[in-house]
Formats: sequence, C-alpha cells, structure tokens
Amino acid sequence: MQSQFDVIVVGGSFAGLSAAMQLARARRRVLVVDGKSPRNRFAAHSHGFFGQDGKSPADIVSEATAQLAKYPTVEIVTAEAKEARRADEQFVVTLNDARSFKGSRILLATGVRDELPALPGLQERWGVSVLHCPYCHGYEVADKKLGVLATNALSVHQALLIPDWGPTTFFTQGIIEESADDAALLKGRNVLIERSPVVEVLGDAPDLTGLRLADGRVVAIDALFVGPRTHMASSLAEQLGCDFDEGPMGPVIHVNDLKQTSVPGVFAAGDAATAWANASFAAAAGVAAGVATHRSLIFGI
Repeated sequence: MQSQFDVIVVGGSFAGLSAAMQLARARRRVLVVDGKSPRNRFAAHSHGFFGQDGKSPADIVSEATAQLAKYPTVEIVTAEAKEARRADEQFVVTLNDARSFKGSRILLATGVRDELPALPGLQERWGVSVLHCPYCHGYEVADKKLGVLATNALSVHQALLIPDWGPTTFFTQGIIEESADDAALLKGRNVLIERSPVVEVLGDAPDLTGLRLADGRVVAIDALFVGPRTHMASSLAEQLGCDFDEGPMGPVIHVNDLKQTSVPGVFAAGDAATAWANASFAAAAGVAAGVATHRSLIFGI
C-alpha cells in the first residue's frame, strides 16, 4: 500500500466518496479512511436522494465504494483516523491501528453525531419512529399522528413544517414560549400546543404509540420529530486548528465556497461542514470539495 498520497479523505459516506470519485477521475493518488460509523446508520432507507430513493444507506455506500475501488489510484482503508497533523509541507494521518499515511491535502468528511434529549426511549427509536428530517422520512409517516419535541428555538420552525405530512402536536417541554406571531402561525397550521412536558415514551421500540406527560395524560403519537444537538464525530478538524462556526444545532467546520477550511490544504464537506444535513447536500458538497482540492494541487490555492 502506498504511504504517500495526493489527498487523504477521512470519511467514506456520501460526502467522502463523492469527493474521492472526483479526485480518482483526475488520476490523483487518494486514500479514503472510513471507520464505518455513518450518521445515517440508524435509518433503514434513504429517501429523496436522486436515483437512490428507497435504498438503504449502507447499500448505497457499498455500491459507491465498489465503484470507487476500481480506480487504480485509490486505496480504501477501514479504520478510524485518530490523529492528524502537519509535517512540513505534508499532512500525517494516524489510524487507530497505529498505521500512518502522508498526504499533500486532507479532505475531512467526518460527519457529526447526534445528541438526543435526555428522555428514555428516544435512542431506541431513532431513525424509525423518532425522526429528524421530514424531507427524508416524512412521507413514510404521512397522515399519522405526528409530534414535534422542542429542543431549541428552531423547533417552532419544525412544528410549522410537519403539518404538511400529518396532524401535528407541538410539545414545548417548558423551554419554548412562542411569540404572538409564532402562536398565530402555529394556529393557522392547525398545530396543537402541549405545554405539559413529555416524561415517557410509550410503545414497543422501535415503534411509538404515545407520549406520557408530566400531568399523567397520554397523547397518542405515531412518530416524533426531534432536532438533536450535533457534535463533531471526529476531533481531527480541531487537531488541525480549523475554525468553527456555531450552527443552529451545533458547531460546524468553517469553510468557504470552495470547501476550504481556515487551514491551508485542509478541505471539508458533508454534515461536519454545514448545518444543511441531507444525503443530496452531502454528496454535492463532496463533489465541490473534491474538485476544489484537485485544483488546489495544481494552482496552490
């Protein structure tokens, strides 16, 4: 296996593989390092992704990985990248099995991890009956009894979206006191507002049948939308000294329009570098990052 690469891509899901494909087709030496823990591993199907609607994320990634592996300048390693540092004009990435590789550029497609509210029962249902993105999963729960669990100010926005998929109840959890304007908008969308906090999730996981409230009442709910707090799934960007922006759900790596981070030679794409989390967004950002990284090897930008 080559130890010196033009680009080391860390992350082998939608963004990382899309980026690596551009570089492979430019006949650059590319190493893809993937720890096999994608954010979407809890979802059985991927929806709304052009040409792949209804496929499992794992099958999409497996097929894309097989296609990428056919390019002779590509190496794919299944491992976790634990450390990254600059060494003169190169970068060194060290894996959890102690192997190290050098690259002229690093492309971070490391993703994020979701932190759900501290309510027992949510994690077991995550990706099945406890959901985040209505564009990814709303169609599959259409016309059922839907809920939105408040986690931050953006939960009002989410509660206004969900009625397009079904009758909606907004659980404020004692952390949201909507403005008069928001209250009028919610009423106009026929959203029921429930102020007694949810204390228990009911039903045989991963299914959901209802939510028990602090006052003892049970509200029948078939699917619950939650906006999780997000965290970097990897510390590599921080190790390399990249700047971060505070996104609405958590920090994201700061990048410019060319997916260049604040550190020369380091690019980033996918959920780690945007608040717009979606398979199509991730793949598109990966393409942009791959092309920009290739151009940087030529023009030094």
